[in-house]
Amino acid sequence: MATRVDKNELLESIDTIKYEHFDVSYLIITFLVAIIVILFIFPKIYLSNQIYYKSRSINKLLDDYEILKEENRLLKQKLEYQRYKNLVLGSMYEE
Repeated sequence: MATRVDKNELLESIDTIKYEHFDVSYLIITFLVAIIVILFIFPKIYLSNQIYYKSRSINKLLDDYEILKEENRLLKQKLEYQRYKNLVLGSMYEE
């Protein structure tokens, strides 16, 4: 029985609580705070995305550069081989 009395007292005390009146100014302040937070968050997200995409393109260009350097090295090696071959064959036919 003690719990029923406590429950009833609790319910009566809830009814007697005075709620503050939330008028339009609280709603406007809430929206302004939300807009300010969004204004600070979205530029960071935008900049982070831009940095990510730029770094991806830079990495792709670096990969292409490394591939071209290796291809250049192989072409120089083939060119040296052809020069050597021409020197050897040229000296064989001159005799």
